[in-house]
Amino acid sequence: MLEYVFPLKQHVGVACEPVVTTGEEVKRGQLIAEKPENALGSPIYSSICGKVTAVGETQITIEEAGTDFGKYEPLKGTTPRELIAESGLVGLGGAGFPTSVKLNVQFKDEGYVIVNAAECEPILSHNIARIEKEPEKLLKGLEIVMELTGAKKGIVAIKEIHKEAIEKIKKVNSNAAISVFPLENIYPMGEERAVLRETLGILLEPEQLPMAANAVVINAETIYRLREAVEEKKPLIDKDMTVAGKLKENASIHVLLDVPIGTKVSKVIEEAGGLGAEYGELIMGGPFTGKRTELDAPVVKTTGGIIAAETFMPGPEKIGLLVCACGADKERLEQQAASMGSEVVGVEYCKQAKQVKTARKCENPGRCPGQVQKVMALKKAGAQAVLISNCTDCSNTVMSCAPQLKLPVYHCTDGAMRSVNYKMIRRFRKE
Repeated sequence: MLEYVFPLKQHVGVACEPVVTTGEEVKRGQLIAEKPENALGSPIYSSICGKVTAVGETQITIEEAGTDFGKYEPLKGTTPRELIAESGLVGLGGAGFPTSVKLNVQFKDEGYVIVNAAECEPILSHNIARIEKEPEKLLKGLEIVMELTGAKKGIVAIKEIHKEAIEKIKKVNSNAAISVFPLENIYPMGEERAVLRETLGILLEPEQLPMAANAVVINAETIYRLREAVEEKKPLIDKDMTVAGKLKENASIHVLLDVPIGTKVSKVIEEAGGLGAEYGELIMGGPFTGKRTELDAPVVKTTGGIIAAETFMPGPEKIGLLVCACGADKERLEQQAASMGSEVVGVEYCKQAKQVKTARKCENPGRCPGQVQKVMALKKAGAQAVLISNCTDCSNTVMSCAPQLKLPVYHCTDGAMRSVNYKMIRRFRKE
């Protein structure tokens, strides 16, 4: 029998507390861990039927037995707000902020609900696949949020390259208050403040939230799962994702819909045909912001992708890191540098990477002022090359100076992009 693993912290806030015990039989859709009272968090449900084999401090393990994946224990709430809070829904395109808290707003004047359907990271393609399959459910979910918040307008923000998805949304849309806004195909066009800047013409400060622009921004899959919770009383137990890279079908990209949360990475990869003979690392998430993972790691609420990256290229003896707020952080770049066999001799941050609490946020996502001084500082520190995590526009500015300084450029996304034969992030030219 297969084991499924459910970490007790899969969201922003505090860890959940188990409500099941070892040896207990559970059903698909049954509550297994709840958030502490008056704390920020989100409950966790079993995605399978089976027996609880372990309840630890950080996770619950369940052995699957006889699951009918077409059925689940329904939620008990009666109102949309109750059902959303009860469902365990969190933001499924980022850090996992509890959705019920995000939607605890009521617009007094004209408000906006913006669906972030940018599918921001390259390679990831499950959001667009879902939209092309069920555009009417996206709009229904948007209408639910508009009614809950009192928003007068709804916007679906989606990259202009996804022409089929855009046409399907427009074809089924009969609500004059909802429109589609095409976005430029650059990274990080799906960053929350970039979406607001493009759709509403408002650039928020890094520490500001969308409410400062009379708006709520919500990820496309989150909208789909919200509709499930409200209309079908389904808890958050399944996840859409993209599986790609150095698989047996080399350089392939697979979309898997409704993968049970708690499934191990190894099983997800098997469903996509299995791993190839060689790969550099397994990434959970996208090429820019994903983290290294292992075959035994479980799918969690926020898992958007599993990428088997290309084997690491040997790096120079000494390398400098240029950290962008929109991509891999310092620790992730240090990890990649070590895998390249390079010693880190200097670390610089993009001049727009502003420290906000414990993280860095870009002052104007995707609009870069130039990186010459940063690259020169790394050269002075003894770097023989630079490893960067910059967005599309930042990478342009690095490429305008690094080659002239005889510094080869590596990007945090290289292994992922090479694994599917995509162009590496270097110089971007508008078509």
